Amino acid sequence: MTRTQPAGSAAAALSDNPAGSLSDSTAQTVATARQHALGDLPRRTAQRVGDKLAIRDGDVTLTFAELEAHVERTASALVAAGFVKGGRLALLSHNCWQFAVLSFAAARAGLVLVPINFMLGADEIAFILDHSGASGLVAEDTLVAVADAAIAAAANPQVRTKQVIDLAGTGGTPSGWEDLSGWLQHEGAPVDVAVGDDDPVRMMFTSGTESRPKGALLSSRALMWQYVSCVIDGSMSADDVELHTLPLYHCAQLDCFLGVDVYLGASSIILPGPDPATVLRTIAEHQVTKFFAPPTVWISLLRHPDFDTTDLSSLRKGYYGASAMPVEVLRELAERLPDVALWNFYGQTEMSPVATILGPEEQLPFAGSAGRPVLNVETRVVDDTDQPVPAGVVGEIVHRSPHATLGYYRDEAKTAEAFRGGWFHSGDLGYLDETGHLFVVDRKKDMIKTGGENVASREVEEALYTHPDVAEVAVFGVSHPRWVEAVAAVVVPRVGAMLTAEDLIAHARTVLAGYKAPKYVVLAEELPKNPSGKILKRELRAAHADLAAGEA
Repeated sequence: MTRTQPAGSAAAALSDNPAGSLSDSTAQTVATARQHALGDLPRRTAQRVGDKLAIRDGDVTLTFAELEAHVERTASALVAAGFVKGGRLALLSHNCWQFAVLSFAAARAGLVLVPINFMLGADEIAFILDHSGASGLVAEDTLVAVADAAIAAAANPQVRTKQVIDLAGTGGTPSGWEDLSGWLQHEGAPVDVAVGDDDPVRMMFTSGTESRPKGALLSSRALMWQYVSCVIDGSMSADDVELHTLPLYHCAQLDCFLGVDVYLGASSIILPGPDPATVLRTIAEHQVTKFFAPPTVWISLLRHPDFDTTDLSSLRKGYYGASAMPVEVLRELAERLPDVALWNFYGQTEMSPVATILGPEEQLPFAGSAGRPVLNVETRVVDDTDQPVPAGVVGEIVHRSPHATLGYYRDEAKTAEAFRGGWFHSGDLGYLDETGHLFVVDRKKDMIKTGGENVASREVEEALYTHPDVAEVAVFGVSHPRWVEAVAAVVVPRVGAMLTAEDLIAHARTVLAGYKAPKYVVLAEELPKNPSGKILKRELRAAHADLAAGEA
C-alpha cells in the first residue's frame, strides 16, 4: 500500500530538502560537492595515478593525466560549440582512443551520448538520428559517406555539428565536416555542469525484436552502480591490463570493462576488432592479464593454429557473455588455459548491462548457468501474471536495481510494459535452481514451439556441441505445415571433419527426446555474427525459412 504525505508535511519537507530549510543556492552547492557522475571519473583517477598508462591504441599511448586533459578540453569544446545539458551527441566509429574520450567528455558536459552500430545502413542510422534528436554527430573518416547519406535520409534532420575522426589517415577534411582534433586541443573555460544521479548520459539503441530499435536511457547512477557490481563480483582491480576488442558502441565492452578500467585506474589496450591472430599476439606482446569476449571469439582463439605456440602466461582473467559458453568449450578452456579464471556476465542493455555473474569456482559445477544476481541487483523469475515461480520452474526473468534504464526515450507505452509491477522485465526465459543460480532457457522469441511442445534452442545447441566434430552451432525454429514450427540447426564443422546432417541428427537423438532433436541440419562454413560476436539468428531464420517447403 502506498502512502502519500500532504504538501507541507514534515515528511514531504524532508524528502524535498533533507538538510532542512536550505536556500536553493545552498542546496545546489551541497549537490555540487556531492556529485559523483560518469564524467568525473577520468579526473579523479588522474589525481590518483596520473602517470600510469590509461590507454594504448596502436602507436598512441595516453596516461591517465593525458586522458583527463583530452576529456576536459573536449567537454569545454562541446560547451563552446553550443551544446547544452541534455543535448544529444551521436557517435559512429570503430574502436579508438577518441571513442573513450568522447564518452567521458559528453558526460562531463551533461550531454547524452548516442553510440551507433557502425554496421548499420544509412536508413537505419537516419532513424536513430531522428529518434534521438541528435544535434551533433562524430564519425570516423571511413564512415562519413554513410553518415552524410543518413543525415540526408533523416525525416527531421537536426544535426548541425559534424566532426570527423581521422582513423584511416585518408587526408583532408570532408566537406561540411570539421576535424575532431580541434575539440581535442580546444583551450577554453573549465566545464562546470551539474550532472545529477538520474540525469541521462547515454542513449543505447537496443537491437530488440521490433522492426525499429528502442533508445534505452542510462543515467550516471545506473552506470556507476553497475561499475561497482562489476568490480566486486567480477574481481576487477587497478592492476589489470585489459584487452578491448569488441565494439565500444556496445555497452558490454564500454561499460562492463573500459569504463570500469578508467574508474579503477587499470590499463586498457584497444584493438579495432577481435581478429584471433592479432588478439593472441597482443596478449603476448603487452602482457595482457584480462580479456572479455563472447563464446564465439573464445572458440575462434582455441581453433587458431597459433594458440598453442603463443605465450599466454600473463592472462589471468577471462570473461564471456552474449550467450552461455557451451559446456564442452568450458572444459577445453579449463584444460588449455588452466591458470585463467572465467566469469560469465549475463544482462542486457537496459541493465547497463550486467545483472548476474557466474564466478570462476562455479563454471563447471554450474555449467550453463548465468550465475547469481550481482551485488546491486535483485532478480526473480515470474509467470505470465508476474507472480514468482518456485525453483526449477521456467518463467520470465525480471530485475530490480539502480542499474536499470530510466526508460525508453519517447516511448511511454514500452517503458510501462517493461517495468510493469515495479520490476524490469528482461524478455528472457529461465529458472532459478535451489541454490539461487539462474539458468537462462531462451529469449522468448527463441523458444521453439513444435507440435505443442516447447523446445529451448539452447538445450539443442548444447547437445550438438557434444559431438567432437562440431565447432559452432545455432538452433532456431522454422515454419512447418504440420508441426507449426520445426527445430533447425546450422552447424560449422571443425576443420577437416567429415560431417553429414544425418550424423548430427542421429547424434542429437542419443541425448535428446525425439521432438527436441533437429529435423533439419544445414552445414556451413561460418555463422552470421554482429560485431559483438553474437550469432544473428534472425538472419538464419530468414535464410532458411523454406526448409520445410513441400512437406505435409
